[in-house]
Amino acid sequence: MKEPMKATQLPEFTVSEISSQIKMAVEGAFPYVRVRGEISGYKRAPSGHVYLNLKDENSVLASVCWKGTAMRFTFKPEDGLEVLATGSITTYGGQSKYQLIIDNMQPAGLGALMALLEKRKKKLDAEGLFDADRKKEIPYLPEVIGVITSPTGAVIRDILHRIEDRFPVRVIVWPTLVQGEQAAGQIKAAIDGFNKLEKNGKIPRPDVLIVARGGGSVEDLWAFNEEEVVRAAANSSIPLISAIGHETDFTLLDYAADLRAPTPTAAAEMAVPVKSELILLLDDLAKRNLRGIYRLIETHENTLKSLFRAIPNPKRFIEEKAQRLDNNLIRMENAIHNLLKEKQQNIDVLGRLLESYHYKRVLERGFALVREADGKVIKSIKSLKPAVNVNIELSDGNLIASISEVKAH
Repeated sequence: MKEPMKATQLPEFTVSEISSQIKMAVEGAFPYVRVRGEISGYKRAPSGHVYLNLKDENSVLASVCWKGTAMRFTFKPEDGLEVLATGSITTYGGQSKYQLIIDNMQPAGLGALMALLEKRKKKLDAEGLFDADRKKEIPYLPEVIGVITSPTGAVIRDILHRIEDRFPVRVIVWPTLVQGEQAAGQIKAAIDGFNKLEKNGKIPRPDVLIVARGGGSVEDLWAFNEEEVVRAAANSSIPLISAIGHETDFTLLDYAADLRAPTPTAAAEMAVPVKSELILLLDDLAKRNLRGIYRLIETHENTLKSLFRAIPNPKRFIEEKAQRLDNNLIRMENAIHNLLKEKQQNIDVLGRLLESYHYKRVLERGFALVREADGKVIKSIKSLKPAVNVNIELSDGNLIASISEVKAH
């Protein structure tokens, strides 16, 4: 049996030499590997490099992704997401640890992404970001439309052409990435930026926003599932239409938006009406309004005619009143005449009666009226004295007599 070497016989290494040999051994044993694990401790340094851990039930593997590689990710890594990372194992002598240098990283299958998506959806829904009462009405005819999408590709061309064909209005495009790790931040910044514009500013504030991109895989559309994008859409004071992917594609942005369009082209159709159809509609409304006015005038005209028919002819009315007045005057004259005639008859009767009571009539019956010389009627012999002259009136004349004697009975 070979005896162990004495300590003084062991070769001497510097720390850097040990670190270098371990580095070569590790890199030689694992020149290129594919590792499945759950992300934890995700952090992006100011330099743009990404540091994270990949872990399973028992172990943790430190990992690094340099800036250039991280910019090519089609999704935004985050803690809790299970991924498949490829790269090489190396060591970092500065901390005496080994780590994975990641060259590429993808979610570990659709199931991992969908599980994360469902978890996030429940969280945001519980916060009320998808509530129907938060939805704002899309204006019928906006003056300015803000579009958030890639400045190149078919999507922006389709939207612009569709708006131009239907009802040309001003369109302001805020160019962003629509895929990759930086896309979510740019989309959020665009939504917030549009909301900060003033209505009458140099760049006018849009009346409605369209966030759009073409179809793709779940990974391609992942930026529109990020919390920062969903929260920006939910908090937008400008009504927002989401138009992500095809009709069968759904993202969390669709739930937070005020209106979901199945395609970007459909979003343009929802944002503006068809000008020619609107002109026809306005023309039809004008004609209907005119017909309504004519019907109203006709109704009022018929009503006035009915009222005129109900009102008697003024001339005839006056003539009728004049005739009635004449009749009343005639009746009044007849009544007065009859009244006067009756009174006259009464007067005649009274006159005859009065005449019958006249003293001359009495004289005609053999009586005489005796007066003193001064004409005073003598009613009693007591007022007479002898030798007084009296005037005696008979029915056919007067005589003067002298009283010779007065005798009382």
